[in-house]
Amino acid sequence: SELIQFALTEKIDLTVVGPEAPLAAGIADRFAAYDLKVCGPSQKAARLESSKGFSKWLMEKYRVPTGKAVSCQSPDAARSALRNFGTPVVVKADGLAAGKGVLICETLADAEEAIQMIMIDRAFGDAGNQVLIEEFLEGEEASFMALTDGDHILPLVTSQDHKRALDHDEGLNTGGMGAYSPAPVITETLHDEIMDRVIRPVVEGLKAEGCPYIGIIYAGLMCTEDGVKVLEFNCRLGDPEAQVILPRLKSDLVPALRACVDGTLDQITLEWDEKPAVCVVMASGGYPVTYQKGYEIKGIENAESLEDVVVFHAGTTTQDGTVITNGGRVLGVTALGPNIETAIHRAYEAVERIEFQDAHFRHDIGYRALERDV
Repeated sequence: SELIQFALTEKIDLTVVGPEAPLAAGIADRFAAYDLKVCGPSQKAARLESSKGFSKWLMEKYRVPTGKAVSCQSPDAARSALRNFGTPVVVKADGLAAGKGVLICETLADAEEAIQMIMIDRAFGDAGNQVLIEEFLEGEEASFMALTDGDHILPLVTSQDHKRALDHDEGLNTGGMGAYSPAPVITETLHDEIMDRVIRPVVEGLKAEGCPYIGIIYAGLMCTEDGVKVLEFNCRLGDPEAQVILPRLKSDLVPALRACVDGTLDQITLEWDEKPAVCVVMASGGYPVTYQKGYEIKGIENAESLEDVVVFHAGTTTQDGTVITNGGRVLGVTALGPNIETAIHRAYEAVERIEFQDAHFRHDIGYRALERDV
């Protein structure tokens, strides 16, 4: 209500919703009721992210390739469902869990522990009212984002996220420890396949279900031996994928976002920088579990003095004019370069110039791209 009042008072022309929680709560519907333009899906369309069960149902109905899954409303049902899956297996909190409600379980005991953690211990709150037991997909992950006005679709450049907390893709799943763009795993042929078999059927399916999708649609994908399969959908720019996609955008973003709301996305073209980008997330020690806040951060300006480097603030705040840590993922340190190797080197050179107590980051962001000799 306060945001609506602010937008009315200040005569805001366009509101862009970044986080998933307001979308799931229906902010786009509330703004639309006051004739305020908002770039983001309605509450019903946002179920694509806020309910993994709905997302699976939609994919099955419109034949979008994804892993086999069972939605369970109780711990007993979830434990029973495990019998139909081998290991490793994936246990997912059905609702929003800030990217941390997906647990990859190597053994049956791990899976039962995950059910306990999500549904009984309520580690992710109400997101654990239901869980999905899902088959584990083997392959290489990639992120694919596009703008849509509900009819027209305009893809953004590709990227790849690094979900696990530790080097060599070990440790717990996180909201993302780094990313790079472009993702060479997505070839031109695969790009067309994703548009034809994933993005377009979902956008058309949501329209057919009476909840047309407006805004940014994000597909988290696994590129398997059997083709591309959807891991999850997000209703917003990915984080940290946005930090490597937007620095490569040479066009003005605002007209494209307005076109999503106005239904004129077919009139928009986007120009992209050929230079690849790499983002390394600097996190608080202990993330994604428990961590301390309130540590002073030094060296940001020094890092940004490097060529083609920008430091995005995430979990930060200021105290008496000093920037301090205020979250799990603290900074997204991004660099562009003439090639992926240079971009990686620049990003880590910038990271080394920044200090805060117990800072934690991965040392291998972009390794898959290097392996492909891009």
